[in-house]
Amino acid sequence: MIYTLTLNPALDRTIHVDSLSCDVANRIVEEYRFPGGKGIGVSKVLTALGTPNVALGFVGGFRGDELEALLIGEGVHCSFIRIAGDTRSNIVIRQHNSDCQMLLNSKGPEVEPSAIMTLLRQLRNLSDPEYLTIGGSLPPNIKPAMYRKCIEIGREIGCRVLLDADGEALLGGIRARPFAIKPNVHELSNLVGRPLKGVEDVLRASEMPLDAGVEVVVASMGPDGIVLSTRDLALHAVPPKVEVVNTIGAGDSAVAGFIHALSKGMHYHEAVCWAVAAGTATTLREGTALARREEIEHLLKEVKVFSLR
Repeated sequence: MIYTLTLNPALDRTIHVDSLSCDVANRIVEEYRFPGGKGIGVSKVLTALGTPNVALGFVGGFRGDELEALLIGEGVHCSFIRIAGDTRSNIVIRQHNSDCQMLLNSKGPEVEPSAIMTLLRQLRNLSDPEYLTIGGSLPPNIKPAMYRKCIEIGREIGCRVLLDADGEALLGGIRARPFAIKPNVHELSNLVGRPLKGVEDVLRASEMPLDAGVEVVVASMGPDGIVLSTRDLALHAVPPKVEVVNTIGAGDSAVAGFIHALSKGMHYHEAVCWAVAAGTATTLREGTALARREEIEHLLKEVKVFSLR
């Protein structure tokens, strides 16, 4: 079974306006609500691909109820832990007249210690764990070391853990030796402490987490695709040229495509193609809407993979 862990999920609101002006009543043209958060996004795309999975994490309040109800309505299996605080709400504002998109992220609720311990027990008792993806921001009172602890538990129960985080959470998580990490260029640049320009730079930077014990580095480069590296393999998967509408959720979709392929027994060459196709498909959709299966499968045929060594 595949599990996704989102410690700080959100009920994302996408608001469409013609324009925004100060000190006047701005009219909303359209408004949508979507369950959000890195692991939530992975679960939604895995479900769209027909790959069974369970979404884990903390939810609370009426927004938590709505988030879970929306996921259940999409066919996502959930096993959330209830907390006292309200699930956060992020806001995406899209202006039609300027084609500008603004993202307002909330910090989220604090999580009581008893809920944290309940989550750790839940992880230790996962049924038939094959893959666990961990990602996203942390609740304000939880330190980055939490990711390291979750990865250690994942390894103890024989689960392949993929970490999608940045900053201290990524650095600390690497020390627990997850199976894979999925940084973007900016996150990988911060990890190694130098700017990265081009595929060869990204490939060299990937040596740091590989030396630390990570088996696979899946480094996303936006429109330039993904560089996948292991100790014995280096691949560059390039997407077709498309007109990007939105980049929110593209990374989560790439993780879902990658894990979907591996869970079906595919090789890394195929898995990185699925990652690129899923991430690219999401860039074609507005707001926080994620890729659909038919879009991913269509783009899959157009992804090109090059061996780097």
